[in-house]
Amino acid sequence: MSEFALYFGLGKDHILDYMDGYDHILFVLALCAVYLIRDWKKILILITAFTIGHSITLALATMNVVNFASETIEFLIPLTIFITAGSNLFRNDSEVSKLPVQINYLFALFFGLIHGLGFSNYLRALLGKNENILSPLFAFNVGLEIGQIIVVAVFLGISFVLVDLLKVSRRDFRLVLSSAIAGIALVIMKDRIFW
Repeated sequence: MSEFALYFGLGKDHILDYMDGYDHILFVLALCAVYLIRDWKKILILITAFTIGHSITLALATMNVVNFASETIEFLIPLTIFITAGSNLFRNDSEVSKLPVQINYLFALFFGLIHGLGFSNYLRALLGKNENILSPLFAFNVGLEIGQIIVVAVFLGISFVLVDLLKVSRRDFRLVLSSAIAGIALVIMKDRIFW
């Protein structure tokens, strides 16, 4: 197996591993909860913004440029999920379609910075003394992006069936999904309190 394939697989599995990566899946779902299938371009920008943020801190932490206590990061990750899902509860559906720059884009970029720190210790241990980290980081982030696109595709399929075919209210779909995600995030936060 090539080095690219190895790190690509790690990145993809980082998102798609519902047992260990459920917090990242929840975050991606919280980001996308306000969108429907016709908003696919906005979702692609959103997911890419998250990957960019994630990539920046993952690279900086892997190179030991930044270093944060893992307990703090493990608490901040569900906090980002809660804030994103909570903000969805107060959004107007018409805002989503009209605004060229969505607040979720900023959430994705900024909170991606925090999420990138969460995986850096594991990736640093995998890389060991490897001097060339650019290729593994690139492969990992491409895998991460593909994993997120798979999660988004499943989400869009479900939202299409519920909202477009079964005529569930878009508002109700957003509120139920975001409330459930916010509730799960609160439980995770409680379990990860570090003080």
